[in-house]
Amino acid sequence: MKTYLIEDNGDSATIGFKDANITLITPIMKALYDDSDVEMVRYVDKHPELSDRTLYIKVKKGSALDALKKASKAVAEYYGL
Repeated sequence: MKTYLIEDNGDSATIGFKDANITLITPIMKALYDDSDVEMVRYVDKHPELSDRTLYIKVKKGSALDALKKASKAVAEYYGL
C-alpha cells in the first residue's frame, strides 16, 4: 500500500491510498476519532478499480498532518513489539 498527499490546507488534509488495505486504515481512523483535536474523519471508497481510496481529516486546532502522524504512531506502538 502506498500513501500520498492529495491536499493539505493546514487544518484539513486529504490522503490517498494506492492498493489500500482497510485493515491498516481502520485503526488509524479509530485513533483519529479518539483525538479530541480532530473534528472530522471521512474515508472515501469509490469504485476500487477506478480510483484510489482517500482519507479526509479536519482538525479543530493544530495541523491535520500532525494529527495523522500522532494517530499512526499510536497504532504502531499498539501493534508493535
